[in-house]
Amino acid sequence: MLTFFKNEEKRTILFLVLSLPALIMSFFEIGSFPVDPAWIAILLCGIPIIKGAIVGLVTEFDIKADVLVSLALIAAIFIGEIFAAGEVAFIMAIGAYLEERTVAKARAGIEKLVHLTPTTARLVNNGEERIVPAEQVKVGDVLRVLAGETIAVDGIIISGQTSVNQAVMTGESLPVDKSTGEKISSGTVNQFGTFDMQATKVGEDSSLQRMIRLVQSADAGKAKIVGIADRWATWIVVIALFSAGATWFITDEIIRAVTILVVFCPCALVLATPTAIMAGIGNATKFGILVREGDALERLSMVKRMAFDKTGTLTFGKPDVAAVESFDPSLSADELLALAASAELRSEHPLGKAVVAHYRTAAKASLPEPHDFRMLAGRGVYAVVNNRTIYAGNGELLQDNGIPLAQAIIEKAASYRNDGCTIIFVAIDGHASGFIALSDTLRPDAVDIVRNLEKLNVTSVLLTGDNHHAASHMAKIAGIHDIHTDCLPENKLAVIEQYQSKGDLVCMVGDGVNDAPALKKAHVGIAMGGIGSDIAVDAADIALVRDDIKNIPHLFALSKRTMNTIKINMALSMALNFGAILLAMFGHLGPVVGALVHNVGSVVVIINSSLLLNWRKSK
Repeated sequence: MLTFFKNEEKRTILFLVLSLPALIMSFFEIGSFPVDPAWIAILLCGIPIIKGAIVGLVTEFDIKADVLVSLALIAAIFIGEIFAAGEVAFIMAIGAYLEERTVAKARAGIEKLVHLTPTTARLVNNGEERIVPAEQVKVGDVLRVLAGETIAVDGIIISGQTSVNQAVMTGESLPVDKSTGEKISSGTVNQFGTFDMQATKVGEDSSLQRMIRLVQSADAGKAKIVGIADRWATWIVVIALFSAGATWFITDEIIRAVTILVVFCPCALVLATPTAIMAGIGNATKFGILVREGDALERLSMVKRMAFDKTGTLTFGKPDVAAVESFDPSLSADELLALAASAELRSEHPLGKAVVAHYRTAAKASLPEPHDFRMLAGRGVYAVVNNRTIYAGNGELLQDNGIPLAQAIIEKAASYRNDGCTIIFVAIDGHASGFIALSDTLRPDAVDIVRNLEKLNVTSVLLTGDNHHAASHMAKIAGIHDIHTDCLPENKLAVIEQYQSKGDLVCMVGDGVNDAPALKKAHVGIAMGGIGSDIAVDAADIALVRDDIKNIPHLFALSKRTMNTIKINMALSMALNFGAILLAMFGHLGPVVGALVHNVGSVVVIINSSLLLNWRKSK
């Protein structure tokens, strides 16, 4: 029972459940009681409001809505309107509960994006294994992770090799190969094999806990427009007291003054912004977007330019085969690819793995095992496949082995390099037979993203450290015309400053440490991957958990929709307040009906905001 009362949500529900029948009995005068049953609502729902108002005034001199509500409650009790006092307290409690539910739903949506940290870990000490609570793991401890287990803390593999599913952290759909000396993150899943790791970051420092802190930092109270609403609320308290006093003085009817206090409570105005911001944040999380700062949605709605980093942002940041060129009349491009893929079959290099993966995807056939395989550091690979000797690697590899490159091959390879490709030359039986061109791959949604941003009057810009040829090639495909290449971090910063000095507010999307200054300088910074680069994420206002940019147009549209909702909420709340005040001044509205009319406004504002939770940009 004690635990039940410590749970604020359950306690609030219980108080509301007890207060409602008490108010019904008071209104219809059901039963015979020594005191008005509405006192139950006043005590259960009203006392916390009065307590909050007193604490705010004493500790921070914070004049907000609860001050006016408390005055209305006390005044209603003073003139004997016990039911009106109970109704104000009850409906205010409902309004606060609905706001909390909106916030809770938004936060719950964020937390669904993250797998919870495992509660246990497999500690290895002097060759013996034992299961311990994850929170007891210390930096330097050695842990053993079996196939299928979720990694409890950040660390470095010290023995064994495996593949790790990092989808929760980076959004990568394919497992990533890991071996001795490589880093691994908490929350990721060991796919194959068993390995031992040494813990490097535990508890609050682990990757998953940093992600959860992003959730906790989603605070709607930071929005600038919330501050405006709070300032209005303070003035409304002053105006309400003056209006109530003047009405009482002129009409000599205290009940009109009390009614003014009841209907003048700026609750709907105060609720207008935070409920909309938090509902907008909740909507964003359903699309894999963590909004770290409440005012980011407000700022995003004013952005005119969208600056993309290239590698890892506009592109996938990993190589894929772009072309296969054979210069051997007896060898087709497909045959050249097959021989090269067989030679690379045991390669650990990302380019070699990309060649093998491409062949398996394109040919859907098995590869013959290479013989006498050798990995040549900094050069490439050597292998014997079907009794044919194969070298696959860079130009230095062929030069070291006395294999000349024909001018035609060199010129053709140069044309691909101008488009940002990396070249693997292939020599078969001592002759240069052709090459395989690999390049980063543009994200399939990039073209649609640029087009949809244009429809929202947002111009796309490419900021990259790549050379002009490579960047222009990708930008042309994506439909971006504003390109800045060979950019160092300070260059990206300068470009953003230049745009913003002309009044064009910029949103920057990046994924690396080199993007951090630009992310910080931009009006809004969006970091790729939930925790991809700690520095980048710390500098950004928004993080894309699934490392996916396809929902950026939705985010822009959502920001505009959220600001429109806030404006509608404010207009509704102000119109309702001032309309009810005029009726109260002329005696057409009593405390009971006034409380109902006023608090209906608060509920309408919350409901209107909650519609944002499931809003989706129409295609």
